[in-house]
Amino acid sequence: MNFATIEIDPAVTRRNARIERRANAAIRGLDRLRAKLRIGGRKAPYDDLNYEFEGGPSDRLRKKHYDKSLRLLWKAEEHVEWSSFRDCTRQERDVLRLADSAIDDAERKQVDRMRSEEFRGFLDEQYTTEQKQAIVNVLSLIGHGEAYAWLVSTEVLNEVQSTGARAALTMQVLEEAKHFVVLRELIQAFACPIPRMSAWEYVLLERTFKSDGLEKFFGMNVVVEGFALSLFGMMAGLPGLEVLRQFHLDESRHTALPANYFSEFPMTWWQSNSPRAQLRRLSLILPALPILAQVESDLAVLGIDSLEFGGSMSRKILVLSERVGFKALLPKPAMTWLLNRLLNDYCQSTRPGHTWTDFLAAETTTGGEELAVEREVFGAGSVAA
Repeated sequence: MNFATIEIDPAVTRRNARIERRANAAIRGLDRLRAKLRIGGRKAPYDDLNYEFEGGPSDRLRKKHYDKSLRLLWKAEEHVEWSSFRDCTRQERDVLRLADSAIDDAERKQVDRMRSEEFRGFLDEQYTTEQKQAIVNVLSLIGHGEAYAWLVSTEVLNEVQSTGARAALTMQVLEEAKHFVVLRELIQAFACPIPRMSAWEYVLLERTFKSDGLEKFFGMNVVVEGFALSLFGMMAGLPGLEVLRQFHLDESRHTALPANYFSEFPMTWWQSNSPRAQLRRLSLILPALPILAQVESDLAVLGIDSLEFGGSMSRKILVLSERVGFKALLPKPAMTWLLNRLLNDYCQSTRPGHTWTDFLAAETTTGGEELAVEREVFGAGSVAA
């Protein structure tokens, strides 16, 4: 694959990696100590070193229950025609007798390709070893994130009111499980080492998981899902990654869920404006910035400026946050200036000759379908033309 690669100073990449390793050792060491003293520590039962939940893959159990349940998922439209449910596609109405109608054709075809040697050969033809490793390094950010999304959405399910809200969260739990399983197979198909979570991702995801009540909505459905939506929108057009379009559609619903929920069950003034909650939200946004430095060299291999991606992502997260009423200590214009300032300061110290750039005006989502989806989620003025 011919990418217009971006030159990154190797010394900067080495320095960023060195800082991350030291931070990772300190943060995880402190959490291990807290766990021994029974005063906190890591909450998630997730083994990011092996890209598995604690206990291992248990693929036999997954195939006998999770996979089979998806194939046999019954549709209310078929069994209670008098109800208001319209949960079948046109194709499903024609093939309801098939046990696997719960998985759409695009996903079924892609998963079959991922399991075959043909798909691995296709990836080898399309990408160099360096490009494959870069893709794995970037996708693993969301791969680990999907594990936490699965855990967090399960807890949020018990925080929401109404039958409809619980039904919506139940679907998100199902989709997060599907994302983790399918994305894991996709990443493994590249046959490259899968990196652990970085210190910055660890802080962001653990802090989200440990947030109180509906604050998990902000950490997961606004920050983490906003990151995922932007990443899938940027990479879904690459050869072999077409299934990410299905992920992108799911994430668009996940990012819209808080706004839809709070329109029916509004936050109180204190929930929105509490200084403690605002500080917490800011502490969830800021760890995403060092992640951009972490993947700078990998995205550069793919011809993508990580800071343009970060600006595009940050703009969308701020739009989602403002729409829902999640105040984040600083108003949106001030947050926009602050994030632009931080991104430009990083460039000043690492990119000789850098001039001020409005990174939050960048748009890194590619593809007409993906841009149309995001315009529907964020509004026409929130996605750069």
